[in-house]
Amino acid sequence: MQACNANSTNELIERFKAFYKDVKNPRLDAIGDVYASHVKFRDPVHQVQGLAELHAYLSEASENVVSGRFEFLDQLVGKDSAYIKWNMYFSHPKLGKETHVVRGMTQIQFTDRIYYHEDVYDMGQMIYEHVPVIGWAVKRLRKRMATEG
Repeated sequence: MQACNANSTNELIERFKAFYKDVKNPRLDAIGDVYASHVKFRDPVHQVQGLAELHAYLSEASENVVSGRFEFLDQLVGKDSAYIKWNMYFSHPKLGKETHVVRGMTQIQFTDRIYYHEDVYDMGQMIYEHVPVIGWAVKRLRKRMATEG
């Protein structure tokens, strides 16, 4: 593995953001330009290892959404790691017709390509709040916790 210089790091971060810009149609043909073959990927729902598993996971996830996009808000980039804050806007048939917004953050570690990717976001905000009975309970609990303190 080779280390990145500032220009190649910035180029990798921009390729990463372009790769995820469209949630419905991720640039899966460019996955090898962004990720190392031995990549470890994790989010609150899944953990996969290797380029083929990541490709399959992202392909399946994109098939299940009606539309979606990422808005990248802020980033902190170091020599071999970065933290990128984002909003994801998406519409999913099981969650109604409206567009939902989830705030999250991605941590990546890299050399010339990303070998570790972890997404952190609130599953309640993403899914649970939109399920009829569970959503009511989650929203009520959030409100109660905000007023007690």
